[in-house]
This record gives sequence, C-alpha cells and structure tokens, in this order.
Amino acid sequence: MTSVNFVLNDTPVVADVDDDELLLDTLRDRFGTTSVRYSCGIGVCGTCTTLLDGDAVSSCLQLTQMVEGRRIDTAERVLDEGGRRCDVRDAFVGSRAFQCSYCIPPLALTVVALTEANPDITLAEIREELGGNICRCGSYPQILAAVATLLKEKKQ
Repeated sequence: MTSVNFVLNDTPVVADVDDDELLLDTLRDRFGTTSVRYSCGIGVCGTCTTLLDGDAVSSCLQLTQMVEGRRIDTAERVLDEGGRRCDVRDAFVGSRAFQCSYCIPPLALTVVALTEANPDITLAEIREELGGNICRCGSYPQILAAVATLLKEKKQ
C-alpha cells in the first residue's frame, strides 16, 4: 500500500492504494465521483476523462500513485453550480447536447481543458480533439452546437 496525497475538486485528500490501483477506481470507489466512468479500459473512449493539473486525461490509464501532489478535477466540481466552468455546462444544456448523458461529463471536461489551454481555439480544432470521446447515443450534432455557442459567446 502507498499513501497518496492529492487535491480532488479543490479538497486535499489522502488515499492508501495498492501499487497497481488505477485513478479511475480510486475516484469512483473511494471518493464517489460517478462522473468518471469505466467503459473501454484502454483510453480510447473518453468516458473516464478527468482533468489532471488542467489537462484532460484518461483515468483508466493513470496509476493513482502517479498523482501524488497533483490536482484532479472532475465534472462534479468543474461543471457544478458555482464551479469554474458553468458556461460549458450551460452551453451543453442550452443546446440539448445530451441524451443518455454517459459521455457528457468527459466531453464537457475536454472542452474545458481545450478552451482554457487555448482561448482562441476554433470549432474545427475542438471537433478534432473530441474525436477521442465516444458518444453512444449520437448527440454529436448537439454537442458541436454547444461548443459553437460557447466559442461565439467567448468572442463577444
């Protein structure tokens, strides 16, 4: 067992984890962050996306012990009322960019990471970057409409 200290959604936390424990399992099982979901287990579907020091990462590929001293943000904090990116959440809701909502937290977090890293990012660039997030119910047109709305509002 290894004791790992990190900041989760603005709160310092400690977790005693096995050396092979994945961040995905730690977040869900120990901290109840249900927006982080398991699907493929090999980092290609995007459902386990979290923000690690502001970058979108697949938590199914991260060992928990590797996040010592780092910051993890999930949709529970980033997109909630009063979170730092309610504008992304509001754009998704306003464009009805959800059906089953399985993919929405990771897609929204990816949009957060991309727009914070590059405020001048284009819709085409975001569309390319979102290619690693699989939407099972086919909400892509509404998701891209939400991103277009968000980018338009940022330019005003």
